[in-house]
Amino acid sequence: MLGRIRETLRPACIDNNMMGLIVFDGNDVGFVRYAMELVQFDLIANPGAVPSLNEGQIGSYKLSQPPLGEQTAIATFLDRETGKIDALIAEQEKLITLLAEKRQATISHAVTRGLNPSAPMKDSGVAWLGEVPVHWEVKKISAISTKITNGYVGPTRDILVDSGVKYLQSLHIKNNNVVFETPYFVEEGWSLEHGKSILKFGDVLIVQTGDIGQVAVVPEEFVGSNCHALIIVSPVVELIHGAWLAQTLNSSYGFHSLLSIQTGALHPHLNCGNVKNLHVPVPDKEEQSKILDFLGKEIARLDLLKSEAERAIELFKERRSALIAAAVTGKIDVRNTVAEELAA
Repeated sequence: MLGRIRETLRPACIDNNMMGLIVFDGNDVGFVRYAMELVQFDLIANPGAVPSLNEGQIGSYKLSQPPLGEQTAIATFLDRETGKIDALIAEQEKLITLLAEKRQATISHAVTRGLNPSAPMKDSGVAWLGEVPVHWEVKKISAISTKITNGYVGPTRDILVDSGVKYLQSLHIKNNNVVFETPYFVEEGWSLEHGKSILKFGDVLIVQTGDIGQVAVVPEEFVGSNCHALIIVSPVVELIHGAWLAQTLNSSYGFHSLLSIQTGALHPHLNCGNVKNLHVPVPDKEEQSKILDFLGKEIARLDLLKSEAERAIELFKERRSALIAAAVTGKIDVRNTVAEELAA
């Protein structure tokens, strides 16, 4: 990562992707490290697909240079204060991890055990699935779908256009959502020529290569879109909601089931023939709807908590950067503060 700064605490070698600075006597290494954090590396770097820096660009950059004693005081102050902030950031990062685990556990329990903890259970007869409520069925995907097919798998360099029919790829399928932040389009005529991969509401999209295990249901916004190298499962609407199948495949059971059927050592991928033989638990549609409603609310609550934690991390990082900038440029005087603490 461009501009990442570390201080070596022992003799070390570096490769040609890093640059080493030797701090002259009369300067505090810690102060220089903090001062370097103010450098806007992206503005002075050589542009390109992989931005780079050279010794001349770094060597000509000017840093403030207070007396050595003040440098040491500033570094000591920042070590303490940024340590506190870093601890707060670590707590929020831990919370995000726990929320992700809770989210996954909530989905997995709901789609394999249901919402009634008193419901009698039976053995599903399927590895990793275990017991399911006795009134649920367990069916192969082929038995609950009207179509299982692939999106277009040819080269895309000659078919993409600036606007037209939305064209979904694996990068758009994240956490049971279609995220169209990087838009791709094809002409309507081309899409009609490849009608088997035109998407309907409730179709389930499974990433076929790359980030295997990502699954999402097609919402209204993407009805009529086409897609590239995704497996498309069209559910039998009388038996199953597309959202139910998507949530099941996003559970721990579904994720590991998909990984278990990937083929190809160098370039793992899924094929329709294997996907259609996966088993999924299937309650009646009314119960599916109740569970999906519960999951929608619970996932929204957990995602909100995650967003709040991410925002807190951003604020802590902004506070950290502002504190460093104020200290190393002399906007705050920390000499007396450090001296009093050392005397105490």
